[in-house]
Amino acid sequence: MKSVSNPFVISGYEGEKYFCDRRQELSQLSLEIENGNNVALIASRRMGKSGLIQHYFAQPQLQDRYYTFFIDIYDTQSLNEFVLKLSRNILTHLKPHGLTVLQRFWDCMHSLQAGISFSPMGEPSFNVQLGDIRKAETTLDEIFHYIELADRPCIVAIDEFQQIGNYPEKNIEATLRTYVQHSHNAQFIFAGSQRHTMSSIFTSASRPFFQSVSLMHLGSIDIQAYDAFAKQHFQESGRKLADGVTQAVYESSKGITWYTQKLFNTLFALTEKGETCTVDMVNDALNYVLNTQGYSYEETLFRLPEKQKMVLLALAQNGPTEHITAGSFVSKYGLPSASTVQSAIRGLLEKDFVTYEQGTYYIYDLFLWYWLRRS
Repeated sequence: MKSVSNPFVISGYEGEKYFCDRRQELSQLSLEIENGNNVALIASRRMGKSGLIQHYFAQPQLQDRYYTFFIDIYDTQSLNEFVLKLSRNILTHLKPHGLTVLQRFWDCMHSLQAGISFSPMGEPSFNVQLGDIRKAETTLDEIFHYIELADRPCIVAIDEFQQIGNYPEKNIEATLRTYVQHSHNAQFIFAGSQRHTMSSIFTSASRPFFQSVSLMHLGSIDIQAYDAFAKQHFQESGRKLADGVTQAVYESSKGITWYTQKLFNTLFALTEKGETCTVDMVNDALNYVLNTQGYSYEETLFRLPEKQKMVLLALAQNGPTEHITAGSFVSKYGLPSASTVQSAIRGLLEKDFVTYEQGTYYIYDLFLWYWLRRS
């Protein structure tokens, strides 16, 4: 098992030892997929969707039975980018399985064959660029054709699935729904962080994916499970974790997995071997993180248009807000007008500074929120 210098991993997946709990969610996901159901996994950003999927894909019972493909499409802007990322991921995943397996994929990908080559030793090279995809619909059809012909069943996970709604191409949902519906050799996990948008995709009777998946919602990790996880790692590294620290961290991180991990990563770094991490160190850890991010946040704030900056600062002071264009909010923070706020909030939503969920606006980056409130 791989060893890491700090057991509170904040990027990527480093194995079961460094993954906390999610036993119930893992069991549910396994049950759904392995019984032929597709899943929509919905949670707030940084709650741990990607980690759960990677943890599921790492389970021994999947290794010799399935091909597992995972793509995060958050940064894609078109169907071309989607199919390029999926093609690249499939080739990368199949690479360790040998030339015969790769050849099956290559034989299906007629539109990309000029960009896929093999060395005399059978080592694949994927030199396809975005401009090489002449017709994304054709390449997408070839990908699903390969999936149907693969010598093992496939599990395809698409993270930040709601992004397809921003693609310029029309009817992407309907196109993908048709392919998914006719896939007999694959199950799909559609993960997303914009809960309202994801729920609309899968629960609205007018949308193509209506009633086509089992819905899963991911919440905070159980605090007792996380406390046991944290204390074990502190103990194994010659440190101690005092009672109450996990509770204090959860209060600061709002129970959001990545922020919890980041604070514990910092606490672990600030606690020397043989010493005890105490509750009063949690605030020190938070200040340490905010100080290290301070320059980046200053630059970010400097680049914002003035009106967006005003609304962001007002939202930071007010906290989660329902009626952001209400006269009381506008006058309380000296904002120019309701129409100005409406225009500014639209820009902040587009740039992902602000999130809108369940009728409430709030600043997406929790640490940015803390930094703005103390500035």
